[in-house]
Amino acid sequence: MKLLTLALCALAVSTLAAGQDKPRLKVYISADMEGVGGVSTWEKQASASGLDYGQYRRLMTLEVNAAIEGAFAAGATEVLVSDSHGDGQNIDAELLDPRVKLVRAWPRPLGMAAGIDATFDAVVLIGYHGAEGQADSILSHTEDDTKYADMKLNGVSVPEAGIVAATAGAFGVPVVFISGDQTICRVTSDLLGDIETAVVKVADGFYAGTMMHPQEARELIRAGVERAVRGRDEIKPYLTKRPVKVELTMRKTVEAEVASYLRGVERPTGNVIIYTADDMIDAAKFIQAVYYLKVD
Repeated sequence: MKLLTLALCALAVSTLAAGQDKPRLKVYISADMEGVGGVSTWEKQASASGLDYGQYRRLMTLEVNAAIEGAFAAGATEVLVSDSHGDGQNIDAELLDPRVKLVRAWPRPLGMAAGIDATFDAVVLIGYHGAEGQADSILSHTEDDTKYADMKLNGVSVPEAGIVAATAGAFGVPVVFISGDQTICRVTSDLLGDIETAVVKVADGFYAGTMMHPQEARELIRAGVERAVRGRDEIKPYLTKRPVKVELTMRKTVEAEVASYLRGVERPTGNVIIYTADDMIDAAKFIQAVYYLKVD
């Protein structure tokens, strides 16, 4: 009996040690809604007041769950999910995979990348969409279609995916995967390199699109995220040269005027403001601060 007890204790210690030796692999998932499979309008689907919103927030959650499954299949030990659509309270917390933690609501200093830091190994973008003015991209806009007409980092116009990638890049973390329509997948690949993509719908215009079955979309996401996380070392972080020149074209001229009252903010034209940030973290915080500036 004594020998059996000693053997069991040794096995327990060995198992515990093996668990402790497992390499840490942290994955960050930022989820929007306009790029979720099946979504084509704000009025019925992507707005909290929409008639079908409940159904589509469920589909958003299931796409996130598919990404989580792919991340854990690739060896993830920890996953953090950022609800980054609308009021930041769309993902169904009860339906969400219980292995993860969830960032919700606004404001957040780093916006759609809230919670990212240098301990993460890869970033996954789910349900993303094209930038304001982008043709053939469903519900294309930048941050808010009533706030920004364009966003540039060091002279380069970027979609929301680019802002998240640059913010994560400041911590040395690469974006390895994106899902959405064919346009945002192409644009993001052009910007970041040969990342994994899942085209879950084909945009025919701003609203119109050709949709696949939600189950097929989730299968594409799960498999794509697993490949992306396994191949994360092949993707470089998206780095912005410092200092970072942030150029925002505002929808409201008066909001550009008020923002220009801030020290260090230039206003070359009526609705354009420029801020030279020390780094991308400073830039991300500036973008968020201006976003919450409201002038009627």
